[in-house]
Amino acid sequence: MIGFARERDPAPPRLILASASPRRLALLQQVGVEPQALLPADIDETPERSELPRVLAARLAAGKAEAAAAAAEARGDLGGAFVLAADTVVSVGRRILPKCETRDEAEGCLRLLSGRAHRVHTGVTLLTPRGGRRHRLVETRVRFKRLSGAEMGAYLDSGEWNGKAGGYAVQGFASSFVVKLVGSYTGVVGLPLYETVSLLAGEGFPVHAAWAGPR
Repeated sequence: MIGFARERDPAPPRLILASASPRRLALLQQVGVEPQALLPADIDETPERSELPRVLAARLAAGKAEAAAAAAEARGDLGGAFVLAADTVVSVGRRILPKCETRDEAEGCLRLLSGRAHRVHTGVTLLTPRGGRRHRLVETRVRFKRLSGAEMGAYLDSGEWNGKAGGYAVQGFASSFVVKLVGSYTGVVGLPLYETVSLLAGEGFPVHAAWAGPR
């Protein structure tokens, strides 16, 4: 009797998230996508002279993806994976607000955002194992209530602003400041899920594989 070797199932595609953000990881996990590795990309995020906010968001997302892909290839065990990166930029008009590292920066942002509308631009880049590059840019309009001195002080004391674009986290205490949001809520958090899932699924990544649950 002649035996036939059973063909092995192809290895499932792997995903690298080019971010250390717990918010972006949690959003991916929310839709059943679990990255095999987190490779935060340390790149210069300084805006170029006269650079528009949306251009900056797209450029930084692409730069982070490329840096993470290079790091993966250097490691050797992560080559041939999908690489996903995102970056969020908050602006008032053409003015780009910082990712706040000090209380003074955060206070300046809150005073600027109080009682007015601003825009949140989130760039997403996906690099595929076959060398493909896919990009999306999502813009969301957010309006804050007029903040009292007590509200600003309490929020600054919370420390929630630390490292956040525009000095606030919409998924946290600052959600109580939002009067109106038009666009992608998850984009403001840090990763627009509709666009991200569409990118992954369109390139053959099994986004929905975990939805059926254990069998």
